[in-house]
Amino acid sequence: MRLENSFEVAAPLDASWRLLNDIPSVVPCMPGAELIETVDEHTWKARLHVKLGPIALQFVTDVVREEMQEAAGRVVLSANAREARGRGSARATIESTLAAVGGGTRVNIVTELTLRGGVAQQGQTVVADVAERLTAQFAGCIASKLTDSAPPAAGAPPIGGLRLLLGALWRSARGRVRARR
Repeated sequence: MRLENSFEVAAPLDASWRLLNDIPSVVPCMPGAELIETVDEHTWKARLHVKLGPIALQFVTDVVREEMQEAAGRVVLSANAREARGRGSARATIESTLAAVGGGTRVNIVTELTLRGGVAQQGQTVVADVAERLTAQFAGCIASKLTDSAPPAAGAPPIGGLRLLLGALWRSARGRVRARR
C-alpha cells in the first residue's frame, strides 16, 4: 500500500535536512519508537511498541538509509520490522523530500508499505488514517526540536491503537454515509 503524508516546519531547509538525516535524534519522535543500536552511519536497529486495544505488539526494526541526495533534498530509508512474538511483519520504503517554503521547510513522505500476519488484518483505510495521525505527532516533535534549544522529552508513549482504530473506523463509516447522500 502507498501512503503519502506531508508537513511543514518553521525552520530553514538546511537545519531541517541536518535534523531529519540524524536518525538517532529523529527515532524518538516516532510515537512508541526507541533506538536500540547504531550499526554504522547508514544502518540502525529500533524497537517500536504498538498497543491495539488489549494487545501489545513489539516490533524490532532494521532501518537502512538506501539513498541520500542533499542537492535534491531527498532521502530513502528502508525498514524491515518483525513482531517479537511472530505475530506479523512489515516492510517499508520511505522516501522523504524537503523543499523550502517561505521561511520554512515542507517535508513530503511517500511510504510503500507491505504488512503481513495479524497486523495486515487492520485494513488499508485504518492504516492510512493511523499513518496520518502518527505523521502529525512526528511533525510536532520535529518542529519542537528545530525551534527549541532544550532537548525534548525522550521517547513518545506507545501508539494507542484502539483509539486510533476506532477513530479511523468512525471516519470511514461517516465518509461512506456522506457518499451515499
